[in-house]
Formats: sequence, structure tokens, C-alpha cells
Amino acid sequence: MRHDAETLLSTDDLVQVLLDSPAPAPKVSEIGRVAEVGDGIAIVTGLARALADELLEFASGVRGIVFDLEPNRLGVVLLGPSEKLSLGEQVRRTDQVVSVPVGPALLGRVVSALGHPLDEQGPFDAPVLRPIEAEAPEILHRSAVVRPLATGLKAIDAAVPVGLGQRELIIGDRQTGKTSIAVDTILNQRDTGVICIYCAIGQRGDAVAKVIGAIRDGGMMSHSVIISAGDEDAPGLSYIAPYAAMSIAESFAAKGRAVLVVMDDLTHHAHSYRELSLLLRRPPGREAFPGDIFYVHARLLERAGQFNAAGGAGSITALPVVETQAGNLSAYIPTNLISITDGQIYLSPHLVRRNQFPAVDLGVSVSRVGGKAQARAFREVAGNLRVTLSQFEELEEFARFGTRLDQNTRARLARGAAVRSALRQSERDPMSGAEQLAVLLAAMEGSLDGTSEAQAAAAMMAIRAAIREDDHGLTALIAANEKLTDGIRTQIADVARAAVAQQVDADGADA
Repeated sequence: MRHDAETLLSTDDLVQVLLDSPAPAPKVSEIGRVAEVGDGIAIVTGLARALADELLEFASGVRGIVFDLEPNRLGVVLLGPSEKLSLGEQVRRTDQVVSVPVGPALLGRVVSALGHPLDEQGPFDAPVLRPIEAEAPEILHRSAVVRPLATGLKAIDAAVPVGLGQRELIIGDRQTGKTSIAVDTILNQRDTGVICIYCAIGQRGDAVAKVIGAIRDGGMMSHSVIISAGDEDAPGLSYIAPYAAMSIAESFAAKGRAVLVVMDDLTHHAHSYRELSLLLRRPPGREAFPGDIFYVHARLLERAGQFNAAGGAGSITALPVVETQAGNLSAYIPTNLISITDGQIYLSPHLVRRNQFPAVDLGVSVSRVGGKAQARAFREVAGNLRVTLSQFEELEEFARFGTRLDQNTRARLARGAAVRSALRQSERDPMSGAEQLAVLLAAMEGSLDGTSEAQAAAAMMAIRAAIREDDHGLTALIAANEKLTDGIRTQIADVARAAVAQQVDADGADA
């Protein structure tokens, strides 16, 4: 074979080229070993260069997060079943932090805390990953809360309004309707363009399936993302679930979208974090919670807000849920969350026993921000709602002694009973602003006085039906944030009187 002499290098030249070329840097890879395995945690040795919150990968395929950095050992929170791990198993660094897929592809899907599909609809195309931990937006990137987020519930929109970008706590004992309020709020966003994220933390599978069914039946599934970390999953997944939900919300808010995030509930989240901390031998504090439990929730909820153009022009409204025991609002986790959030919706077991749903206790519930975003018409109609109810409850307790009451007192009792009846509302039945205003106006101005609960309920349904046919300009008035005119008040009063008279006549005919 003949070679061209100009294209060949001599042996000496080839040696010189190899000497002049820089040698490739050797790639150093640390390999650790599992020294101890617990329920949801592992102790790893041999990874001296691992960083806090770094994602580690075990030989069995399980992943974990570096939580504790101590000499010669790492405390790792597992994101999978600890039963798969064995002592002496190899552990490798990934040089990454925990991230979740984000983007429009997640809408309509049920995913895990790591972004893996759980709804048997196959994989989705979401190539963009976003770390679950992020710094809260700067003050210069925030703006005031001035737009309302309607829940569709009269007791909340009238007396405890929520604004876009607010953090409003839903708090109460078990079986008081906390999840129902959150789900009804999601259903009420069907025509608003708000993206909803429901994060189930430590919930039973049947409870999550019930929520998913309600959202799907309400036509909001295509605008929602469901994140589930069940009670059968690793506690590490329950811990990262709300952070993953907030990262997904931030991806939409950065594009100018309004997002509603429901975290159901942060009591289970705190319990998961306490469990992991105690297994990692962190010093326990009050009620055995670690000292940084306040910071765990504060850095999560501070990521919500209303953002200006520099922050993406979107908003994240947070509705965290927390469970109390025997109505104890002064417990450790509830008091922490009350101090972090912008108000609380308290659901009273006493009202539940009296079949008053939603069981919102207006004497304890408060919204520190949303009142600035409330429509002026609501403020006019419901401005005396709290006072009317509180006076009625005092008179009602007094009247139980059987004392003879004067006509003025009986009239106030009738008005209070009508207002309390007007605040009742069925599950999965959110109301438009015009319907709420009409019902509240009828109750506050005496159109429902003297009616029984059944008559009041039927009359309110008739009022709602009449308003759906002709709202007399209420919808436009609410959107324009204008005052109620005398003409509209008169028209609504006529509709209410006609509905009550029709119901009373129907009851008389049946009798």
C-alpha cells in the first residue's frame, strides 16, 4: 500500500504532538455506602464532598436528599421505600437538587411529588425541570393585592374575602369541611382562567380519589394539576410535595397566569418532617418538633403573592389547610401558620353540630388583605354581617331561658335567623357574585324574616333562578366595582318578596 508522504507524520513528530496535547483531567467519582437504614431515612458514609439538599442515588434505584451534614456521615431522607435498601449498598452523588417537571403538559394530570404520572394516562412531554426549593420573590417584584379571588361561598366572599396573591389559612377540626371549601373554591374558577393546583399531603387514597372526581365532574380538571403524596408513600415525598406544587405554580405565574395552590394539609406535612427529624436524631423542641419547623412553612408560603411585571405579572394564591384538635387554635403548628399567613378561615365544630354548612365562624375568621380586593357592592351589603350575627347569637342564648321578649327583640331574632339561613350553602354548589349579592341583600334587608329554614332555602333557590335569568346589572356592577344603586336594590327586593310569597303560598296549599 502506498502512502502520501505529506500526510504522514514521522515517529518523532507524533511523539511531540502527544507531549504537547494536554492530558484529559481524571474524573473523580465518590462512592458512599449505606451504614444504617431507618423508616424513610438512611445514614450514608464515604461521601465527604456531598452538599446539603443534594440528590443521591442508591444502587437499588431509590433516591434521597442530603439533610444532615455531619463528620464522616450523612443523614439522607429517602424518596422511595426504605425496604429496598440494604446495608453496605453503594450510593452515588448526582450533583443535582430535587426538581420537578413543569409546564402546560401537567394540566389535567395526577402526578407524584417527583412529577411522575399517577393517572395511568401515560407519560407527558414536560422537558423543563424546576428545583422544588427557590428563594421567595423580592419585595420589588411584588405588588398590592387588589383583585378578588371569588370562592363562590357566601360566608367567605362576603365576610372573609380572599384576594389574588393572598395566603389564607383554612383551619378547623376533622370533619368540619376544610377540604370541601378548598374544592368548591377550585370549582368556582371554571370561567376565570385561574390555574388550580391541589396538593394532597398524607391523605388516604380514597379521599384523594373523591377530590379528583369532584374536580373532574365540575369541569375543572383541564385547568388543574393534582399532586398526591399519600399516607402509604415515603414520608420524604410528603415533605417535598408542597414545595413541588409551589414550583409548578411559579412556572405558570412567571408567564403571567393566576394560580391557586391548595395544600391539604400542612398538619400531615409537619408530622412527616417531625418523623424524619427524630429518626435523624435532630434535637426535639416543643411537642417534639424540630426548631426549624417554622422556617419550613415560612419559606414555603412566602413564595406566594401578587407579582408585578418584573416578577412575571402573575400571582400565586395559597390556601394552606391545617387541622386542629378540639378547636385548639393555640397549638404549635396552627399558631405558626396563623402568624405566617394573611388571615384564617376557621371552621367551628359547634356550627357543624348545628348543621350550619359551610361552618365558617365569622367571629374568629379574618382576612387581613382580601378586604382591599373585595367589590364595593359586597362591602355595602355585608358590612354589618358580623355584627348582626354576633348580636343574634347573644340574643338567642338569652332567649333560651324562656324570658318574655319585646317586639324589637323578636324582630332582631328573626333577622339574625334569616341571615344565618342565608349563609347556608350546599357542597359543590358555588354561586356567582350576582347570586350571592341578591341572597344576602334579601336576608339583610328583611325579606326572609319570619320564614322557616325550609321556606328560606326554597326562597333563596328561587331568587338565584331569577337572578340567573335577569341579574339586573349586578354582574356588570361587581366587575366595575361600583356602588349599588337604589334601583337595583328595589328590583332585588321585589324579586325576593315574590320568591318568599310564592313559597309561603305553596306551603299553605300543601297544608
